[in-house]
This record gives sequence, structure tokens and C-alpha cells, in this order.
Amino acid sequence: MQVIQNKKLNLGHFLSNWAAIIVIILLIIAFSTAMPHTFPTTGNITTILRSISITTVLGMGLTITLAVGGFDLSTGYSATMASYFAMSLIIWYGTNPWIACGVAIVGTIILQLGNLFLIVVCKIPDLLATCAMMFILDGLSLTYSGGGAISAGMPRPDGVASVGRVPVDFKTIGTAPTIIIIMFITVIFVHVFLGYTKFGRYIYATGSNKTAAKLSGINVKKYRVIAGLLAAVFIAFAGILVASRNQSAQINGCVSYAMPALAAVFIGRSVAGQGKPNAIGTLIGSVLVGILDNGLVMIAVPYYSLNAVKGLVLALALISAYWNTKDE
Repeated sequence: MQVIQNKKLNLGHFLSNWAAIIVIILLIIAFSTAMPHTFPTTGNITTILRSISITTVLGMGLTITLAVGGFDLSTGYSATMASYFAMSLIIWYGTNPWIACGVAIVGTIILQLGNLFLIVVCKIPDLLATCAMMFILDGLSLTYSGGGAISAGMPRPDGVASVGRVPVDFKTIGTAPTIIIIMFITVIFVHVFLGYTKFGRYIYATGSNKTAAKLSGINVKKYRVIAGLLAAVFIAFAGILVASRNQSAQINGCVSYAMPALAAVFIGRSVAGQGKPNAIGTLIGSVLVGILDNGLVMIAVPYYSLNAVKGLVLALALISAYWNTKDE
């Protein structure tokens, strides 16, 4: 009897640890069988990779945030603000696009300091602090843009004509293969940072057990701030990629990427028994969500049903992530 129970336990752990990979394989087989001439093609694979690039980059920011024990509801709105910063400088003032991107990153870091002030200094729980910041950023982005999108030819909110155009170099970073290469570079960076540096180990230690981390001599507040600021950089990157891909900054243009990115992180934390947010796992989670999204669209599932499916995926990801800890 004990042997049977152990086998069931081992099977349960195996399915929990490799569920994401198994589901990806099953989805590929199912969609390839249903659409043999359209789904398993080089063009569609490129489309999937391009579609998950922004989700993955945004997911890298969430991976770092969750690794340190945080939780950020305002990620999509921060990325939207970054896209507004970049496009406003390029379109309204004709600023060099790389300078505009740098300003967007710095601006996002400054806004992230608002989150960190509420969480670290005021000791407000992450969920409540970032919820408040979510509304603040939503209002700021609308106020900054005059309540509309920013695109070539559109005047500034004060009525002054725009003087800039979207340069070809800036457009390129939002297209394949550049955006795919950027995605893989960010994944490698976060993987090395979290897994092979002192900062990464301390961030994991802080997220795992703050009390134990303090007793070990780790400055918990310091590493919460480091993680938050680094996450802001990737959030800004995601906003810039969205602006480049759309060649404009749209109202709440990055918000729709937040839920898939969050799902990817939670799916990824259970991959290979990691039990914690990690870059490779988040990439695998993004691939799962991307394949599911792509396949459902190709078989003509109504667009208004896709969020329900994504929500179900997130629920299953949470079950997978926390199932083995339910009795602890």
C-alpha cells in the first residue's frame, strides 16, 4: 500500500513539475492535427514568438517582483506610461528615439519609486499599494496624453503641431526578428542575474522568508528596492516594444499584456520543480499562453471568449504552483 501511495505521490509531483511542457506538446499536436497546413509552419512559429515577446519581457519584470516576495497590479499601466513617454518625445518634439527610450526607462523607474515608497516605507501590502498606483498611473497617462493616443501627425494636447515622425530604426525593434532576439536576451539576463549572482540569491532569500533573510544579515528593504527598480527597467522595455510595434502610444495599450505575463510567471514557477519565479519558466509559460492564444484564434474562437480562456489558464497555473504546498 505504501508503495502505491509513493507511486501516486511521485506521479503527482511529476505532472505538477512538467505540466506546462506536457500541455505545450499536447497543444502543438492538437492544433497541428486540426490545421496541418497553417499551424506548424515557419511563418506561424515566427508569429507566435513575436506575439509572446512583449508578454515575456513584461513577465521578466514580474518574475523579479515575485521572486522578492512582491506582487504588482500596476505593471500594465507602468508599461503604458513608458510607451507614452517614448512616443511623446519622438512625435511631439522630434527627439532622438534612443534618447526617448532612455527617458522612458528613467521615467518608469521614478514612477516605480512611488510603489516602493508605499510598500517599503509606508509598509502597505503590495496588493493594496500597487492597486492604488494602478489608478494613479491610469489617470497620469490620460492626463499626460490629453486623453488620447499619440501617433504621427497628431497635435499635442495644447494644440501645437507635432514635429517628429517614427524613425525606421525605432520601428525595427518591434518587428521580427529583432523583437524576438530582444526577448531571448532579456530572458538570459534575468536567468543569470537571479540564478548566478549574489543579488539574485539575496532576492530569492528575501522572497522565500523575510524573517530568515533578516536574521542572515540581508538588508531586506535594500533588496526589495533593487528588485523593484530592476523590474521597472523591464516594464519600460515592454512599453517601448509596444510603442514600436504599434508605432503609437494607445490608451491602456499595455494593460492587455499584464494578465498573460502574470499567468506565464505562475506557470513557469512550477516547471522542473523550481517552486519559485524563474526566467526560463516564465518563457515556457509565455510559450504555452502564446500557442493557446494563436491556436484558438486560428480555429475561429470568438475574440471575446479569449480572456475567459486565459483566466482559466491562470487559475490552473495557480493550482499547479500551490498544489504541493497545500498541506504545509
